[in-house]
Amino acid sequence: MKNLLTPILIGLAVFSSTACKHPSKEAESITASAPENTDNISKNVYVDSYGEKIEVTINQTKNTATIHLNGKTYDLKKSDALPEYTASNEEYQYSEIKGNITFLKKNVDMVLFHLKQAKKESGPAKMASY
Repeated sequence: MKNLLTPILIGLAVFSSTACKHPSKEAESITASAPENTDNISKNVYVDSYGEKIEVTINQTKNTATIHLNGKTYDLKKSDALPEYTASNEEYQYSEIKGNITFLKKNVDMVLFHLKQAKKESGPAKMASY
């Protein structure tokens, strides 16, 4: 009986070691979600008196403006030297100064879009009396 016990124990040890080796699970891949866009972006659509529509997307973080007009897209960079919000590239310039929105072609001084927004009335002005 002792002669049989040793081979049985060795057999059980070999069997248990091979039986425990099951295919390992694939490592769970954690996909990093795309970081949320933290840029400060404003998007406006303006329509002038002729019914022409311009779509202006301003990225304050990257200091860029994207203009969509007549099916074309224009990418412009903010100009710090010019007043209020003005963006331009080699050919085009967009400006939004005191409610006047202008998009023009610089080299020929041709205005492609212009809109003068009506100012909001603040009510009657109060004057101080002395």
